[in-house]
Amino acid sequence: MELNRFRGTGTALVTPFTQDGAIDEARFVAHVEDQIAGGVEFLVPCGTTGEAATLSADEQKRLIGLTVEAAQGRVAVMAGAGGNRTDEVVDRARAARDAGADAILSVSPYYNKPTPSGLYRHYESIANAVALPIFVYNVPGRTGSNIAPETLFRIAEIDNIRGVKEASGDVEQVMTIIADRPAGFLVISGDDTLTLPLIAAGADGLISVVANEAPAMTSDLVRAALAGDLPQARELHYRLIRLMTANFIESNPVPVKAALEMMGRGQAHYRLPLAPLQESNSEALRQALLQAGLI
Repeated sequence: MELNRFRGTGTALVTPFTQDGAIDEARFVAHVEDQIAGGVEFLVPCGTTGEAATLSADEQKRLIGLTVEAAQGRVAVMAGAGGNRTDEVVDRARAARDAGADAILSVSPYYNKPTPSGLYRHYESIANAVALPIFVYNVPGRTGSNIAPETLFRIAEIDNIRGVKEASGDVEQVMTIIADRPAGFLVISGDDTLTLPLIAAGADGLISVVANEAPAMTSDLVRAALAGDLPQARELHYRLIRLMTANFIESNPVPVKAALEMMGRGQAHYRLPLAPLQESNSEALRQALLQAGLI
């Protein structure tokens, strides 16, 4: 798989649900089409924004298959397959491969807080089981532990570990990874708000929440930044910055789903333990959408 297909913007896809909690497949496929029409380079189903923690193994495989089928090779698919039980993650990664995914994004194990050795063996097990590019996902705010650069570099020695989605929020850490990474190892921002400075420092792109609402603006921002057109990238960054922030006014993906409903792109249904956006936060989200010109 050509790694340049993962250089640019990937959308961390929401998973639409019906009122009774089933996956709304028609809405999901329509959303995938919206993203492709908006110019994103790749799609990321079944991640945090897709409420993967509440998806069964069969649902996860079905969503990945729907993404692959809808994309029809027009864009790449990097499927989420993570968890805190290595054997189960291996099974889900194999299922993602069988569903047609081009690469795997695997969040570091949460709650059990593995040692560096445990992290290495975890990713080694996934890489040995699935001959696809594997991207590490570091998001300490969700997992409770950080993958330090020295640990990541050891993991990167595994043949098909090909990059990292870095969402630590630690700019110094990300710059250390960019500076010292092995050749061909992609560093992808996992924070919408930090994407412009991280690409200016040498990052390769973004896996984005805000692209769900604004795929064209987000992908234009990233392309401009990668091309060194900082005035254009800066203009789009500040047009989207309020929405990027509002998307985390409550736990992701609660606000982004509420925003899509405000935009007329489906109803905002969630699976417990997530609950609908609090009314007190609705106006701030609406104002952010207005500033971005999305409603």
